[in-house]
Amino acid sequence: MSAVVDVKRGGATIGGGRGYVLVVDDEPDIRRLVREILEDENYRVATAENAAAAREAFRREPPDLVLLDIWMPDTDGITLLKEWAEAGGLPAPVVMMSGHGTVETAVEATRLGAYDFVEKPLSLGKLLVTVERALEAERLRRENLSLSQRAEPSTLVIGRGRAIRELRDNLERIAKTESWVLVSGEPGSGKALAGRYIHAHSARADRACVEVSLAAIPAQNIAAQLFGSEHNGVVNTGSLEQAHGGTLVLNEVGDLDPATQMRLYNTLAEGRFVRVGGVEAQALDVRIIAITSQDLAQAVAANRFREDLYYRLNVVPVRVPPLRDHREDVPDLVNFYLNWMVDHEHLPYRKFTTSALNALRNHSWPGNVRELRNVVQRLLILNRGDEVSEAEVQQALGAARAADGAPAVPAPNTLFGMPLREAREQFERSYLEYHLARTGGNVAEVAKLVEMERTHLYRKLKQLGLHPKKG
Repeated sequence: MSAVVDVKRGGATIGGGRGYVLVVDDEPDIRRLVREILEDENYRVATAENAAAAREAFRREPPDLVLLDIWMPDTDGITLLKEWAEAGGLPAPVVMMSGHGTVETAVEATRLGAYDFVEKPLSLGKLLVTVERALEAERLRRENLSLSQRAEPSTLVIGRGRAIRELRDNLERIAKTESWVLVSGEPGSGKALAGRYIHAHSARADRACVEVSLAAIPAQNIAAQLFGSEHNGVVNTGSLEQAHGGTLVLNEVGDLDPATQMRLYNTLAEGRFVRVGGVEAQALDVRIIAITSQDLAQAVAANRFREDLYYRLNVVPVRVPPLRDHREDVPDLVNFYLNWMVDHEHLPYRKFTTSALNALRNHSWPGNVRELRNVVQRLLILNRGDEVSEAEVQQALGAARAADGAPAVPAPNTLFGMPLREAREQFERSYLEYHLARTGGNVAEVAKLVEMERTHLYRKLKQLGLHPKKG
C-alpha cells in the first residue's frame, strides 16, 4: 500500500546492541527509506517485496526482527504471520506495519504473536524505539530461558578438597583456550556444571551457551534440534545456529544415533552444516563441549560410536570426580545448597547438627552431587524442627543400601511411619535411583527393566526430582 515514510529525525539516538532486520513491504520506496533509516543506526538490513521473497530471505539467514507490511499482493502479512506461527512459533519478533489498520487486524496480529503494530506514515522516532524494544524483549526472553534451563546453582566451585581444587584449576586453564572439550564422569557428578564453568570463564562468556540434553530427545528429532530445519520456506534454527559465536554443550553425546554421529562429524570436520530439508551451507562458529556418562573409548571399540567423531570431540579430556572421592567437601556443599534453597526456593532454614553432617559425609553417594542436593531439599521440605538430626538424615538416605552401593528401598519401619503418598514417593524414588545407578543413568535401559514407556518414565523422573544424565 502506498504511504510516505516520515524521515525527520525527531527521536533521540538509540543506543545498545544492533541486530539483523528484515523489512517486508511491496512498496520499493518504503523498503528503501526504512533500510536507510535502520542502516544509519547500524542495523544490518535485508528487504523483501513479497511473501515469497521473505521466505527466501529467512532460508538464507533468519533475521533477529521482521518489519512486516499487512497489505501485500498475493500473500498478505497476516497470512504470512499465521504461516510462521503454525510452523512451530514465530522465528523472530515481528512488528506489523499498515496504513489502513483496523482494531480487528491489530488484535489478530497480536493473537498470532506479533510484538507490536505501527501505522503508516511511519514516524522515525517511534519506528526506532519499537525496533529497539522488540530486540531487547527478545534478548531478555532468551536470557531468561537460558537462566531457567540453568537454574541449578554452580556447585562445582564449592569445595576445598584436593580433587575439586585440581579440577577447578584445570577448568580455568582450559577455559582460556578455544579447544573443544570432552567432559566425562558418573551421572550426577557435575559434568554439565563443568561445561558451564568453562563457558563462563572463556572469551565467549558474553555470548550464548546452549545446552542440548540428547538423551531426552527422540532419535528422529535430534538432527532437526541440532542442525535446524527448512520446510515450505519456514526456517527453524537449530542449536548450532543458536549458539553461533558462543558455546554448544552436547549432554550425553554417546546417545547419538549413527546417522547423526556421521552428520555431526562432517559438520565439525568441514566447519559448516546444512539444515534438515535445506540446501545452503551455514558457517559453524561454536565451541563444542561434549559430555558423557559412558566410556566412549569402549563404545568406539564396540562400534557403537564413531572413532573419527570421538577424536574430534576429545581434544581436551576432563574427568569430573564422583562425590565419594571428595567427601570432605560434603559440609561445604550442604551449606551452599542450604543457603541457596532458602534464598531462591524460599524453603525454611534448618541447621544441620554435627552428627547429621558426619552421617552425610560417611554416605557413599551413588547419585553423587545430584543426590546430595535432593537429600538437602527433602530435609528442608519436611521441616521437622529448627535442626536436622542424624536420624532424619538416615531416614532420608534409606536405612538399607544394596551391596553395590546403589540406592535400596527404605526400611519398612521407616515407610510405615509416613503418610501413604510420601511413602509411595520414597519407594518410587529409591526404586528408580537403584535402576539408574545399575544402568549408568541410561533411561532407555531403565524403561526396559521397569517395563515402563519411555516418555512416561521421563515424566515420573521429573516429578520425583531425578534428572538422569544431566551430569
